[in-house]
Amino acid sequence: MANQVRDVVIMGTGPAGLTAAIYTGRTNLKPLVIDGVQPGGQLMITSEIENFPGFPSGIRGPELMDKFREQAARFDVEFALGNVREVDLSRKPFCLYLDDEREVLTRSLIIATGANARWLGLPSEEQYRGRGVSACATCDGFFFRDSEVFVIGGGDTAMEEALFLTRFARHVTVVHRRNEFRASKIMSLRAEKNEKISVELNQVVEEILGDGRKVTGIRLKNVVSGESNTHSCDGVFIAIGHSPNSGLFEGQLDIDEYGYIETAGSSSVTSVQGVFACGDVQDYTYRQAITAAGSGCKSALDAERYLESIR
Repeated sequence: MANQVRDVVIMGTGPAGLTAAIYTGRTNLKPLVIDGVQPGGQLMITSEIENFPGFPSGIRGPELMDKFREQAARFDVEFALGNVREVDLSRKPFCLYLDDEREVLTRSLIIATGANARWLGLPSEEQYRGRGVSACATCDGFFFRDSEVFVIGGGDTAMEEALFLTRFARHVTVVHRRNEFRASKIMSLRAEKNEKISVELNQVVEEILGDGRKVTGIRLKNVVSGESNTHSCDGVFIAIGHSPNSGLFEGQLDIDEYGYIETAGSSSVTSVQGVFACGDVQDYTYRQAITAAGSGCKSALDAERYLESIR
């Protein structure tokens, strides 16, 4: 790959990256798609998806990503296993250095490296992820009808998740490690006024409890008194933020204070001509599979227009 200059390289194989691959492949740009550390993105750890159009009975996350990949492969898309360890956007063509020492040269680059939900780091959290532990109420709230659920976090994201879950859950408890929320006043008031929401302040999660198959409870520890208490519940939603996978581009692209790559207006155009960003690495608002796919389409169209302009 070192001697060949690609028209377009796509970093990432989630909904954004694979949609970009489908579009650029169909226009005969022969894209190279680099899988990254988590091929398929966050949907690979999503058990059931019921809100992606075209699947009235729902579909498992890994199955959906397999279909994305199969469709992309129809259009002369080349896939490269591996991870990009370094990029050089100061030169043309751009140069990507893979972790197996390969180098890739490209005239345009589509960044679809996604974002990772922040987790608590508990072994029990990992054990029950997808079996009662979630980081996305919009994705999984439907499965908790008439249930008792806990939301962990104290910012606007936690308040939004809690309010959304009241559409389904019987009761929602918000747990925060400090004695007051970090959320904006308006979001905090909305949560506090909702009769289906209660709060546990000065509490941290010691362990998520289960029967081996699913979540059955949660153990909290009071950071002031040191006392621990166990509560029964059916689900635990972790809402302590996301970390965009943008570290490779620090100092080379404009990145906001939260780590999201900045794009111009409603486009996928970044601060470096010929570099485009799509999906969760630049979307701090929606973070849904369908919006990621849509932004992947935009990045492909933007890249195609850019390549036409430099020919």
